[in-house]
Amino acid sequence: MHVFVRDWLSANHVLLRSRDGHVLVDTGYVQHAPLTLALVAGHRGLAGEPLAKIVNTHGHSDHVGGNAALASRYGCPIAVPAAEAPLFAAWDEKALLYSYADQSADRFAVDETIEPGSVHVWGDLEWRALAAPGHDMGALVFFNPEHRVLISGDALWEHGFGFVMPHAIDPRALPATRATLDLIASLDVRTVIPGHGEPFADAAPALERSYARLEAFEADDERVARYAAKVMFSYSLLHRRRFPRGAPAGLRAGSGLPARPQRRRVPDDARRDGRDDRRRPPPLRRDSPRGGRPRPGRERGGLTPKPG
Repeated sequence: MHVFVRDWLSANHVLLRSRDGHVLVDTGYVQHAPLTLALVAGHRGLAGEPLAKIVNTHGHSDHVGGNAALASRYGCPIAVPAAEAPLFAAWDEKALLYSYADQSADRFAVDETIEPGSVHVWGDLEWRALAAPGHDMGALVFFNPEHRVLISGDALWEHGFGFVMPHAIDPRALPATRATLDLIASLDVRTVIPGHGEPFADAAPALERSYARLEAFEADDERVARYAAKVMFSYSLLHRRRFPRGAPAGLRAGSGLPARPQRRRVPDDARRDGRDDRRRPPPLRRDSPRGGRPRPGRERGGLTPKPG
């Protein structure tokens, strides 16, 4: 298994290796598709071997944006959560939040659907597909019970979870988010591979932080709305790389963001990779490209499960 840690515009990719065919979970944002292709094809990725399948945790643009380019290059099928397949078939950009949130994605064909509760063998490991609604009502997470590894998408990050819609827009979202956190808490997860941010050990502190955020959201629907709007606006800035012309002067100052998004390099010694935790079966190593063109010598490690 190899984890490509990306940024907030492109979700992480998880390459599940197998002699029977390699599977890639999530493909980043369309704007970064050239870099995604280079990383997946590189020496830490396929290294000249074919890609057997693309799998998506959910349908948001930062998780499916490389689907079309990768499928075109490798001729591989694309599998999406069953609940979202009709949206892709109709290419409903509003329901998928592309036009709604000023985002983009190249259209692609869905070849397979993944039902909650189904079991799949990817990368010589057994993965259970579990419904994880909230941030996206059709989302799935993938859990390997043998090594207690969770590919969580945006259902759980180390410091929270993906934005949710306020009750006024979708009254299902907050209760579904709580149900998803409860599900993850019941799994006895050892290692979490989130949709954004570094993989991390011990889900309990992350769940505690997520429950605290959720309780604050449940108490104040306006807070939920403000947070969702802030996330969508910030993402649009990252996509467009500038503030819109004519934007009020106070908007830029209030956002806390520069006129053009700046890249920030995180020192290696500041990365939380938990290498000294012997309870975890895989050592955590990762790629951390932050956008732009791939640079020789900048790719890093992977996450390789070993028997515990």
